[in-house]
Amino acid sequence: MSVTEKRLEFNNLEKEIFTLLCRIGCWILRMALEQYDLELARGRDKSMYRHKGSRKTVVKTIMGEVEYSRAVYEVRRDDGTKCHVYLLDEAMGTGGSGHMSATLSALVVNASCEGTYRAAARQVSEMTGQTISHTASWMVVQDVGGRVGLEEERAARAAAKNDGGGRLEVPVLFEEMDGIHLKLQGKSRKEHGKSREMKLAIAYGGAREVSPKRHELVGKVACAGFLPVDEFMGRKEGVIAGTYNTDEIEMRLLNGDGAAWIRNAVTDESVHFQLDAYHMNKAIKKYVRDSDMREMITELLYEKKIDEMLRCIIIMADSVEDDGERDGLMELHKYFSNNKDGLIPCHRRGLGIPPPPGGLEYRRMGAMEGNVFTIIGNRMKGRRSCWSTDGANNLARLLCLKHTGRLEDALQRLAPAVLPERYAEEIITGLSAAKVALSAGKGYDFCHAAAVPATPDFKWLRDMGSRKLVSGAW
Repeated sequence: MSVTEKRLEFNNLEKEIFTLLCRIGCWILRMALEQYDLELARGRDKSMYRHKGSRKTVVKTIMGEVEYSRAVYEVRRDDGTKCHVYLLDEAMGTGGSGHMSATLSALVVNASCEGTYRAAARQVSEMTGQTISHTASWMVVQDVGGRVGLEEERAARAAAKNDGGGRLEVPVLFEEMDGIHLKLQGKSRKEHGKSREMKLAIAYGGAREVSPKRHELVGKVACAGFLPVDEFMGRKEGVIAGTYNTDEIEMRLLNGDGAAWIRNAVTDESVHFQLDAYHMNKAIKKYVRDSDMREMITELLYEKKIDEMLRCIIIMADSVEDDGERDGLMELHKYFSNNKDGLIPCHRRGLGIPPPPGGLEYRRMGAMEGNVFTIIGNRMKGRRSCWSTDGANNLARLLCLKHTGRLEDALQRLAPAVLPERYAEEIITGLSAAKVALSAGKGYDFCHAAAVPATPDFKWLRDMGSRKLVSGAW
């Protein structure tokens, strides 16, 4: 036998052991859930909860699908109407049929932030005992992203009332904004056209050196979405107020490309706008063909001679003979005139910027282009990707959390995602009226009735199943 064949046999053995252990884990989890349900049944208020039999459901876990039974109870409301509840579902914080565990949901969300939904489904299916489809990956992202969107709305309302709850205190807050155009599909394409600009904003309190010639932004938060300007600004303020104590911010420095929606963020005298250096230099290279003219305009900008620079551009436009070159110079003059108050960088205006807190340093703004690619562009632009408005908003929210280090906390905070019933059909096992009186509240010793592998190698597992659970633990 060749070495290659032996290696293949080892790989197969490894996969078989992994599959077997996942099945054992599912079996143990099923028994634990059903035992917990029995404890809830025994301790319930029998005058309020009337036992109406059992129902089977499925929870999708990293080990695989776990099918288990839990009791259903009839409850009479104050108005006299009846409803049915599952005490186990309420105790676990889940509902519906075919719900997904928080651990598996987190794996799906993280994988979906890194690659396509199809690739995420394949990755999760290969690395866990659970097989999911790309549609299931999409639905988990929509569910979790929608919940994050609701949190953003609540945070925006709280920030509007100056009740954001943020605790991080900084004297200066740096804000940068930009947009990225994404292709649309379906109804969104008919409503907004082939593409639409997604707005993106980041805020941070300063920078920290992590290695020679390399710094990272500290306290970075981000917000993105296909949203009207007022709604986007409200959500941006909500995200900021959820992390920062806005009452302690003395000054805000805003960096952007000069778009009208970005300039709307200049709400009072504490906000100082500057035109992004990348877009400024890009405009000079785009509209000015002559290298000597470029050098002259750049020099006047550096010397802070703004009025003289604008007059110089007009003179240059009158001196050239080519109509295209003249039009370009006039476009540059218009662009600089509209952003005249932001042509001088904030650090060269003598604003009296408060000193940074300990451990931080203030660096020149201009991190937005890299963040546009890292947060949104790398995942959502290119590869023939097309989006619906809602689908793009939900994924963008998760990407903002992921690239600011807040995704794991959000996933722990949010309830597990719930899949539609068609992904896990609920099976009803009813009890007759005669059997309900015998079974309600009394339970059964499920460990002896559970299916156990019959091979001799699993004698230890049968012994484990014969033991009773004490306080929900083995």
